[in-house]
Amino acid sequence: MKMSPFLVLLVALLLSASATLPSEAHNARGHHALKSKTFLSPAIHLRPGSVSNKYYFDIAFPRGHIALKSFNGEVVDERGVPVPLHEAYLHHWLVEPYYAPKHAAADEAKNNLSKTIPNRNSGVCKDTLRQYYGLGSETRRTSTWVPGPYGVEAGDPAAPPEGYEERWLLNVHAIDTRGVADRLGCTECRCDLYNVTVDEDGRRIGKGYAGGLRCCYDQTRCKVVKERLATVEVMTRKVFLRYTVTWLHWSSKVLPVEIYIFDATDKALLQGKSEPACNVEYQVEECSPENRAKNDCIHVQMAKQVVPRGGDIVYAGGHQHVGGLGTSLHGEDGRLLCESIPTYGEGQEAGNEAGYIVGMSTCYPKPGTVTVRDGEVLTVVSNYSSERRHTGVMGLFYILVAKHGHH
Repeated sequence: MKMSPFLVLLVALLLSASATLPSEAHNARGHHALKSKTFLSPAIHLRPGSVSNKYYFDIAFPRGHIALKSFNGEVVDERGVPVPLHEAYLHHWLVEPYYAPKHAAADEAKNNLSKTIPNRNSGVCKDTLRQYYGLGSETRRTSTWVPGPYGVEAGDPAAPPEGYEERWLLNVHAIDTRGVADRLGCTECRCDLYNVTVDEDGRRIGKGYAGGLRCCYDQTRCKVVKERLATVEVMTRKVFLRYTVTWLHWSSKVLPVEIYIFDATDKALLQGKSEPACNVEYQVEECSPENRAKNDCIHVQMAKQVVPRGGDIVYAGGHQHVGGLGTSLHGEDGRLLCESIPTYGEGQEAGNEAGYIVGMSTCYPKPGTVTVRDGEVLTVVSNYSSERRHTGVMGLFYILVAKHGHH
């Protein structure tokens, strides 16, 4: 029996919803103290080939002193229907808190960043990767649930400097791939397809940079094919990031966690330097004929970074792009802390798009069983297929760390 498009979509949504939370989260849903609310971002305007990469200040967000338990997002259209990745590719969404002067309008913060104070995560990159939460194409089937008694603290009234208050910003980077000449090339931000020679800040893009964030910035456009546009029903469309926040009110029963993000591009320690040098993205070259003959077309990117403060790892997960085969985090003695493996879609519906990473596995160690010490040097490893060249890829690893003995 052939299922109707509506039933296919409904099944996909149910599968997606169940895949984002471990069983503990479902059991906790009945707890009266757990709260959840869904919000919409401002409208994101797209047309075939276009890019939107905007920052939205002072977004709708739960107020008060709270413990965040999860943050999940997906792109939907004006009717609330999930938009598949092969129409609007979600390169990433990021959310982070900041401090703004009380009574200042959201636009004032956007236009005068000097008046805002970042409230970044605990590390480890110095000037990048400041977010509390952030995912990409894998967003519908990747858990962000903070387990057990742990929580990400937000809204502490004593934290902002005098005269300031905590607010939240959202960054959404979406690429409309309807009617484009090369869908994968557009999502990998290949510079030749975007026909740009300078980046968003006006800096010239060198010949060695074949693709990445410097070529697919806000209001750029990937190459479209006139014949393919004939199949596009609506040229200009509005989409939104629909995000759901789950939280508890803060109390002495909640144990705080530190957020650390590791980046496989950081070569500073390997080069004998002390300051992190996180490039965030890198390029995977096509494997050589010799390696292809040996069926050895795997590119390995590795970095060593220091975790400032140790404790129990209670959550961990990776982030990769198409071509990713998995990423892992290791202790100083080589022990495996967590391995995160991508799930690739097999269909057309949202959450199961063929050829895209639609989920990343996560680790939930039993408290006290996976630990790191203060100042320990960790190794992050990111593996990609090099059967073909990939540009603008990432190999990130997120962990939540609680103080030793807090379980």
